[in-house]
Amino acid sequence: MRRRQSPAIAAIVLSCASFACSGPTFTFPEDFVWGTATAAYQVEGAWNEDGKGRSVWDTYTNDLNLAGGETANVAIDQYHRYREDVALLKAMGIQSYRFSVAWARVLPEGTGEVNPAGLDYYSRLVDELLAAGIEPAVTLYHWDLPQALADRGGWRTRESVEWFNEYARIMFEALGDRVGTWITFNEPYIDAIIIEGSIRAALDPNIDPVPEPFAMRAEVQAGQAIVSHHWMLAHARAIETYRSLGLDGNIGITLSVSPAYPATDSDDDAAAATIADGLHNRWFLDPVLKGTYPEDVRALYSAHADVGIRDGDMEVIAANRADFLGVNYYSPTRVRAEPESAHFGIASLPNSDEQPAFNGEVYPDGLYDLLMRIDRDYGKPLIYITENGAGFGPEDDRLIDGEVHDVLRRDYIRRHLIAAHRAIQDGVNLQRYYLWSCFDNFEWIWGTTRRFGLVYVDFETQERIWKDSAHDFQSYIRDNGFN
Repeated sequence: MRRRQSPAIAAIVLSCASFACSGPTFTFPEDFVWGTATAAYQVEGAWNEDGKGRSVWDTYTNDLNLAGGETANVAIDQYHRYREDVALLKAMGIQSYRFSVAWARVLPEGTGEVNPAGLDYYSRLVDELLAAGIEPAVTLYHWDLPQALADRGGWRTRESVEWFNEYARIMFEALGDRVGTWITFNEPYIDAIIIEGSIRAALDPNIDPVPEPFAMRAEVQAGQAIVSHHWMLAHARAIETYRSLGLDGNIGITLSVSPAYPATDSDDDAAAATIADGLHNRWFLDPVLKGTYPEDVRALYSAHADVGIRDGDMEVIAANRADFLGVNYYSPTRVRAEPESAHFGIASLPNSDEQPAFNGEVYPDGLYDLLMRIDRDYGKPLIYITENGAGFGPEDDRLIDGEVHDVLRRDYIRRHLIAAHRAIQDGVNLQRYYLWSCFDNFEWIWGTTRRFGLVYVDFETQERIWKDSAHDFQSYIRDNGFN
């Protein structure tokens, strides 16, 4: 028996159905690229096979139990099932697949001797995608630092810049003849500031755990800024290396960016929103697109810690600008002034959604505002949406009689695509959209309990089942838009 839909969900279904019949047509540019994205740790499995080294996330889940006893040792087993998954992507009409390389699969110790089996896996995956008519888009680093390098100081040491550059060169030389889209880093703010500041607390008793970003003490975030600077420098050095090889492609970076809205129209709340925007957005957007750091944020950090900027660093960053900016957008940031807050005097507002997504408030206008702001403030850069998607809990992803009627996800995707289309119409140079994610996968510290996929994955049997949202997305790609 099928479960009865709640009145709220039924209203969304009715609204979507009537809109599809009578609403406007949203047609995207002819060269617009429709894609989907994953990360190696979340999908590959095969965590210790064929010479792969251990990553920090292998340690976090296997040794520190940070996912409640679950691990990604198998995940969705894409390492063994990549041909099946590429066939699924082809059937859906996916035009570009963004995936990441597990650094420790290629270099088990992070540096030094290459693991041929690991490199061969990515070569075979690229060839399989190309044979299916799908463009590979490769992310070099999606949070899974080799444990051997973490043991040597990780991203807190300047040596990390050279470690990454060595790894990047190996990947460019191995796949650069077939891969034309490269992303250096995924979401420096999330990893360098939040994950480093919170998960490292499980490893170091001198670091306080961080329940959420705006509960982080100013001195803790400032102390992590050295990590983000090393990422920015490593990003620039990798671009320099890529271009020195004369490869014919584009290279950029993916940032987690979110418009910061003040709780009220008061001057204090407006100032708080400016600080939040600086910490979350401008600290990364400015070096990537302008070659500088914002002076107000640099002053905030420098009051608490040495952020690691040395002579010559900014010249390297300024000389090696990204070809494109990858934007990961899920939800907006809403803040208020809070003089008692240890986090630079600001505090975040709770999510007021009646049916909240795992990843925050559902607000498509935030994507439009963000794209317009980047276009205006940074000289109309080429933009790819490299992640956008949502998970709403077990009710929206329940498997019933072999089907998944994920009404809330369908609504989320459609409304955000409308926002993206509006931005394009208003002049933003947005050329790609990668939905997160094609598959349910291992969602970091939440394990398999949070589902974001177009495709339902039974983690026991590894069966893949298309959700309703997958059929929607297939039609959007086929029609290059929707009514």
